[in-house]
Amino acid sequence: MENLKIALLQSDISWENPLQNRNQIEIYFASIEAVDIILLPEMFATGFSVEATHLAEPMDGDTVAWMKEMATKHQSVICGSLMIKDAGKIYNRLLWVEPSGLIKCYDKRHLFSLINEQKEFSAGIDRLIIDYKGWRICPLICFDLRFPVFSRNDVNYDLCFYVANWPSKRIAAWDVLLQARAIENQAYIIGVNRVGVDAYKASYSGHSQVLDPMGDLIAIAPENGEGWVEVSLSKKHLGAIRKKLPFLNARDEFDLKLIKL
Repeated sequence: MENLKIALLQSDISWENPLQNRNQIEIYFASIEAVDIILLPEMFATGFSVEATHLAEPMDGDTVAWMKEMATKHQSVICGSLMIKDAGKIYNRLLWVEPSGLIKCYDKRHLFSLINEQKEFSAGIDRLIIDYKGWRICPLICFDLRFPVFSRNDVNYDLCFYVANWPSKRIAAWDVLLQARAIENQAYIIGVNRVGVDAYKASYSGHSQVLDPMGDLIAIAPENGEGWVEVSLSKKHLGAIRKKLPFLNARDEFDLKLIKL
């Protein structure tokens, strides 16, 4: 597939209220164009509440079922992270839900120690690489953005995206790191962030954005604004940049050995 159409939802999140959040997202869905992939923020069902593990859902829970329903209804991949309980452990798990009902998962590797995410959640180990409509896609979550080795394009991905709850006080780092990931990996990079204020009194200004393989900004959501950012990514443009500037050919070769955190 030459072009990939993607919609990013930059929204506020109702604290620890999955039903209200699902209902609100459905209202947003009414205004969306036909796209291939719909990206939702990190912990879109509850907000980034690391203590509300009683709200963690099984893989056959209400929010996962809702994601499958929405993917079928809109004929788009629905993707975002939520609290999942699996085999007695809690994960900040990104779900990639295709219209066919197929689900692929990535468990957040780098847990956010400033609010003790690691005390309640288990860390993932492996990255997920998705082949979809001729594109290779690497989905990651928030704090992963700060770790360039884990984000490294040693698997020839075309697109890497981060779903996040990234606070306003560090939004300058968000902007710079997203651009760096695009430049160093010669890939499209997307960051999907929330807005509003959570129960920890952390504020979020959004800055959801899409960058091309040169690090140039394609689109960015209005600061503090709720709504969609829709883009069409060009495989031809990606190929032309990599052909003209074949920097990835000079990548250092080393093995990324991941250990259980």
